[in-house]
Amino acid sequence: MKKFILPLLLILTVGMLAAVESEPSEVVGYVKYDCVVGLNLVALPMDQNLNLASDIGNNYSGLTDAISYWDASTQTWFSAVYYVDFDMWDPDFAVSPGSVLMVYAISPFSFYSIGNMPASNAQYTLIPGLNTLMVPLNKPNFTLASEVGIDIATVDAISEWVASSQSWYTAVYYVDFSFWDPDFPTIIGMPLMTNSLTTVTWPMGSRFFKSKN
Repeated sequence: MKKFILPLLLILTVGMLAAVESEPSEVVGYVKYDCVVGLNLVALPMDQNLNLASDIGNNYSGLTDAISYWDASTQTWFSAVYYVDFDMWDPDFAVSPGSVLMVYAISPFSFYSIGNMPASNAQYTLIPGLNTLMVPLNKPNFTLASEVGIDIATVDAISEWVASSQSWYTAVYYVDFSFWDPDFPTIIGMPLMTNSLTTVTWPMGSRFFKSKN
């Protein structure tokens, strides 16, 4: 579903991740999300100079007519809708590297986050309740939802959106048994929904970009 590639360089994943861990570079790459008709959860791992949801919508004209982000403060989705009669998106909202978005696809298409490595890696401030986040590009060690949950420490449920069934698939933490079930694989750039019990900033570090989405 998602591929992280550095075109023309033809280097292995380890090399790509080393580039993420190093100082900001001019390396260009992309992450691809294959979207089906209906709702699809995507993210913006790369710095591609997109500032508004309408910028994304205009890039995929005729393929999507609604782009949403999860507003954790109100526990609801906030949507920019395309009005064909007026050729406009309304209400628009800001996006940035690290944003997690729900895109409604009218037709199947591949959603690309293509551009430069972000100057800083994604970081999220989670509040009690449901929050969206993306597995940061410099966190290839997180290969399971349970590993993400253990690292955050304040969440008891992590979900991935399964577009084929238009439903959430959730790993739940059972405190009495100290394990997550059912677990599922994660990769860098993967968007997730988490349920946090307290306010926490994740991941911690000095070189992170803070995103509300």
